[in-house]
Amino acid sequence: MGSIKVVELFAGVGGFRLGLEQTKNRIFDVNWANQWEPSRKVQHAFDCYNKRFDTGEHVNRDIAEISDEEMAATEADMIVGGFPCQDYSVARSLNGELGIQGKKGVLFWQIIRFVQNTFPKYLLLENVDRLLKSPSSQRGRDFAVMLSTLSELGYDVEWRVINAADYGNAQRRRRVFIFAYKQGLDYSNEMSKESLENIIYKKGMFAQAFPIEGEPNKKRIAQTKLSSDIVEVSDNFKFQFYNSGILRNGEVLTIDTIPKFEKPITLKDIIQENVDDNYSLNVDQIEKFRYLRGPKKIKRTTKEGHEYYFSEGGMSETDSLDLPARTMLTSEASVNRSTHFLNINNVYRTLTPIEAERLNGFPDNWTDTMPDRMRFFCMGNALVVPVITRIGNQIEQIEQQTRDSFSQLKLF
Repeated sequence: MGSIKVVELFAGVGGFRLGLEQTKNRIFDVNWANQWEPSRKVQHAFDCYNKRFDTGEHVNRDIAEISDEEMAATEADMIVGGFPCQDYSVARSLNGELGIQGKKGVLFWQIIRFVQNTFPKYLLLENVDRLLKSPSSQRGRDFAVMLSTLSELGYDVEWRVINAADYGNAQRRRRVFIFAYKQGLDYSNEMSKESLENIIYKKGMFAQAFPIEGEPNKKRIAQTKLSSDIVEVSDNFKFQFYNSGILRNGEVLTIDTIPKFEKPITLKDIIQENVDDNYSLNVDQIEKFRYLRGPKKIKRTTKEGHEYYFSEGGMSETDSLDLPARTMLTSEASVNRSTHFLNINNVYRTLTPIEAERLNGFPDNWTDTMPDRMRFFCMGNALVVPVITRIGNQIEQIEQQTRDSFSQLKLF
């Protein structure tokens, strides 16, 4: 089986690449990667990426500064990347060209620029699951703009919100994964013979890689058709996207699906022994954690003098070692409500950087090129590597089917 040349955008510390390089047939070749953290003098994530991977071109520049010519010169059978969830509204200028309203959302359009310069067979993108609902004032618009744009470029799209813990991993981390594939590929042609519902439940890439139950949750299923006018979508579209879906030729079907749960790894399974005292908590820190995790009803006053009550429900005193970890955030290094608070043999402590890496499926000390604070920050931004490997294995099967079909054609 030949290789799939991969371009990795917003590469971070290399979660996509690491996952793809661990597939069964090892056909993914990441030959160009871009990582740039704006307003940081030290590029910790890029330095880590550059140390861990020694092949391909690694580019530490603002992607907006990458020229069309440089993009076109890359080998891109597939583009992968996780990008910020921002504002994707668009407008039409006086000369008829599309543009972004305001300064947000630019990174998605850089992905689109890369697609326009390379037209890869596949795209695999990752984002927070609230993308499907944003913005709150026009629910579903941002995701619809993305789908409409990809459709206009000649791609069909499958998506799935995956909670890593539902499929055997150590962290309850929900992310939406978007798999776009060029119309006219063998896979696209095969999917064109299937109903949209059958793609979601049985035949699609996500259905094969992450099995689901055969009935929707609470009968939540919806269909719509996207306009080919992206500005029209941006201005007027409002729709409820569910956690699974398919876009084909402008037709959208979305279903609230139920995963076929697999036994997860628990927090207890990834805990280190003989942890440095630096991660132990003193009495004041323990009390602070207990307060932050407890229920609250606090009287507050706005600048205008209006009084109101801020309420917050309670959490368990410490994180259960018998469950997968909660979602790890970039603030994991600080004492706050979202930080994991552990009681190990009556010793109260936080996670270690190695434990944070294990929650995302990275090798121990993958990020030891940077200070602890940044190690937690990078892991809070990272994806769960085994999820990518599982997707990669399924794309390998799609490629194998394509090559088998091509070989049979040559026989005739």
